[in-house]
Parts: sequence; structure tokens; C-alpha cells
Amino acid sequence: MTVELTHDRLDRLREALLAADYTADGVVELLGTRAHAALGRGEPEPALRATAEPGPLSSLVRLFLLGEPIESAAAERALDPLPLAEAVAAGILVADGDSVRAGLDIRPHAAMDGSWWVVSDLDAETRPPGVPVTSDHVLGVGRASLSLVRATPQRPVGSVLDVGTGCGVQALHASARAERVTATEVSERARKLAEATFRLNRVEVEVLDGEWFDPVAGRGFDQVVCNPPFVVGPARTDFVYRDSGLAGDRASARVVSELPGVLNEGGTGHLLASWLHREGEDWSTRVSDWLREPDVDAWFVQRDVADPELYVGTWLRDAGVDPRSELGRRRSREWLDWFADNGVTGVGFGFVTLRRTHGGRNGRTVCEDLRHAFDDPLGAEADAWLRRLDWLRDRPSAEELLGSRLVAAPSLVLERVSSLDEDGWREFVHRLHRTDGPGWQHETDELGARLVAGCQGALPADELLELLAAAYGADSAELVRSAEPVLRELVQHGMVLPAEWQENER
Repeated sequence: MTVELTHDRLDRLREALLAADYTADGVVELLGTRAHAALGRGEPEPALRATAEPGPLSSLVRLFLLGEPIESAAAERALDPLPLAEAVAAGILVADGDSVRAGLDIRPHAAMDGSWWVVSDLDAETRPPGVPVTSDHVLGVGRASLSLVRATPQRPVGSVLDVGTGCGVQALHASARAERVTATEVSERARKLAEATFRLNRVEVEVLDGEWFDPVAGRGFDQVVCNPPFVVGPARTDFVYRDSGLAGDRASARVVSELPGVLNEGGTGHLLASWLHREGEDWSTRVSDWLREPDVDAWFVQRDVADPELYVGTWLRDAGVDPRSELGRRRSREWLDWFADNGVTGVGFGFVTLRRTHGGRNGRTVCEDLRHAFDDPLGAEADAWLRRLDWLRDRPSAEELLGSRLVAAPSLVLERVSSLDEDGWREFVHRLHRTDGPGWQHETDELGARLVAGCQGALPADELLELLAAAYGADSAELVRSAEPVLRELVQHGMVLPAEWQENER
């Protein structure tokens, strides 16, 4: 279905949405917390009961959040001053006899200090039965896009580039921290819906037509965000929001390799990505090889690994294809055959943080597994990780590192695990655990635990090591050699920190 979302129609729609209080808070107040939570779980009945009383807000909720047809007269009242005929002509609504239903998904999205509206195509919960997902389908705000928002630092920047903006949600969030926002998109339909999103929210975004980084060749940005079409498998494009037309994980590889080329010095990039796990190949080596330029810091965080069978089934259902159907079985065979032919044992998924170093200094690439659950946003940790990386890079030798005064992070705890034998309880694990951020954990020994306990900012690490060596009768030189890589890793993960940082923050 074509959309004709002119500025005049969108401005009138905005008036209607504001008048009805069709906002994140307004919807929660109407539905109540329990019905709102049920709707988030895909259980519409409580929300239907809560919107039984006629009114503009109830009508809008039924149309756009529940996918229910409503009487044309009720829709006319809810959308005033946008005439019903104009809403149908724009593609916002679809006429159905004496009723109308939603033609687009228009829903409130909570912002830091208020609410935005996001325009996209109808999702599975609101799409009428039998209406297929088209190849140019534009996704709304899903778990992946929200996870990228949380994985992106929210510090103020001058310019942000959103590559492949889709419905525009990353650019919306960027507008809250950036002086200038540019968004690129190869899909004409996605560009139209993203521009509608920006117009509804009175957000200024430069929207450019083109694929990948072509529209911004020769330009530089302080921050780049990208939720690319990262689904891996045969080279095909069934749906533009997820399929790149490139085989395997080449879409993620292309973004990682080309993104640093549009970063200003010190600028950062943040993206979702997928990578293949193949027989006889370490995934960290694979993704590290994607980087072309030496002056780039890269942090690859693997959040999940799916086996090929689970991966195929998940993405078939995402497209509304029943894996048991003839089409589903044929697609499964093609996909699984491709995985088998290419030695694929699994598909990794996670976040990538990139930074153009200052002064052309050589960068560092770190790949880490973070498959355990944690609640804190990764964006703040990404900024802190880069800051700690700089501090360590300025202290390349053991003497420089161990001559520094360090302090244990306030959130650090020590866990001791004991087993019972004939002599009683015997400790066999000492585990340092940072209880905030990604919840880093490091196993250590008694000396390591005592070293961290001594990191109170009063003495440099080398003096602490001398005291420990004397107290335990250990070889001082050997203790220093073994302590340096441990302390570097603890600093990298924010478990011990430079004392001067704490002093500067007082």
C-alpha cells in the first residue's frame, strides 16, 4: 500500500494525537499498569476492556495498538482536525465498509523527558489475518532496536549518522544528544515513514537516499549508529529490513570495515552485528579481520550464539512463514544446506563499539563473551571501557602500570566458594564480581584478593606487591610478573580504577 504522508496531513495528525493525549504516559493512564503490561505480553483483552468507553484516546489505542477496526464516525472524531478521507488517502487508515482500520503502525515511544511517535508498518499483533509481510516492510521499535539504543552512549555530541534508519528510532534518540543528525536509507518506503516520524515529532533530521555509507562519502561524524540487515545465510533479499543480499556475515563485515571511514578523530560507532562460527575458526579472529585500518579501537561483545537449526526456525517465523509448510520446509532446506556447505556451526550476535583513535595511534581490538544476563545499559559501559583503554594505553610498561595508585570499584564484591571435605569447609574459588554494568567476574587466588583489597589509593601497586611478597614469603619479581596482566584486565573491566579519577570527581 502506498503512503502519501504530506506535511499538512502529518501536522494535522500531530494536533489530533496531542489533543487526545496519545502519548506514552497517556496510554498507560488510560489502560492502567496491568492492562498495559498485558498488552506488552501480546494479551489484548485487558486493553480492549479498558478502552470500551468511547473517546478519542480509546479510539486511537484500538486502531493503532490493538489493530481493531472502529466505526468511521469514531475515527473521524479521534483524528480531528485531520479529515477521515485525508487519513485514508494518506495510507494512515484503510476503509472497511462503515469502519476503518489502521493502515500504518503509529504508536507512542517513551523518551527521556516525554514521548515520541514512531511510524512503521503494522506488526504481527496488529496486521489483519492473511495480510502478508511485504519485501519492503518497515519494522517498528523492536527488541533489537531498543537494545542498540541502550548500547549507545548518550553523551552530547556534535553530529550523529544513523545508517539504514528504518522507521527512524535511532535518529530520534540521537536528536536528544546531537546538534545535527543525518540518516541514510536505501528503501523508499522506509525513508517516507522515517520522514513522517521526524515530522510528527518536530525533529530536524537530514535524510539521504542510498545504501551503506555511499550517501555520506567524504564526510565525518562524531558518532555513528547502525542496525544493519544482519541476518546471515544465502545471498538473497526477501525483506529489506533484515536481508542485505550479501552471503553469510558479509553485511556486518562491510559495516565494521567501512564505518571508521566516516568517523571524526575520537568519534565512535555503535552497531548490532552477526558473525559466523565455523569449524576450525575462532570467532574473535574472524571479526578482528574485518577491520581495515590500524587507528581504530574495536570492542566486540558477543551476547548470544544460536545453532543453525534454531536460527533458521526463528527467522522463518519472524517473516510469518510456518516452518512446517511447504514453503517453510523448502526455505529451511536451502538455508541449512548453505550452513552445512560453509561449515557453519553457529551464529553469533552482539554489539560492536568502534572508535577512531586520536593522533593516528594504533588501535586495539578486544572480543569478549557476555552471554550472561545483566540489566544495566551497555552504552555507559562502552564509554567507560574506551576511557579505561586510553589510560592503559598511556602506561604500556609494567613499571608505569604498577607505579600507579589504584582503587577497587565501589561495586566490587568478593565471592568465596567452599566445598565440604573430611576436614570441614575448604575454599576452592575466589571470585571478584562487579555488581554493576555488565557484571564482570574474575576468578583469583588469595594473594590476588588481598592485592585488590589493598587498592585503596594510598600506595602504588608495586609497593602493595612488595608488602604482599614479604608477608607471604613469595618471590617479589615473580609476583610482579604475574600481577601485571591481572591488573590490566581488572582495569579494563572497571574492577579497579585509577585513584586520580576518584580524586578528580570529588
